[in-house]
Amino acid sequence: MWFRLALALGMSVKRAQQEIDSHEFGYWLAYYGLEPWGEKVADMRHGIAVATLANINRNSEARPDAYLPADFIPWLESDRQKPEEKGPILLDEPGAQTRLIKAAVFGCRPV
Repeated sequence: MWFRLALALGMSVKRAQQEIDSHEFGYWLAYYGLEPWGEKVADMRHGIAVATLANINRNSEARPDAYLPADFIPWLESDRQKPEEKGPILLDEPGAQTRLIKAAVFGCRPV
């Protein structure tokens, strides 16, 4: 999260960590939870716009299912699944499960 905040504030991560205390950082985390920012959010906005345009011009007989924003965001593979196909990801090793949860919550890759 530090890199997103630093980028949004126009400063380096090192400078952001020096100037922002944990109390203020907590507020930034809460704000990000309500109003996320960054390239992923911009990609999603663009996907919504393109899906809308594609659906306006879609031949509903040739393609009965509507386009989704994820259809136009190549890196967003997981959202292309139908809701009934999604389910919990359960790993055998508790440590691996913990790392996966941390990656999902804090936006970093599991190690």
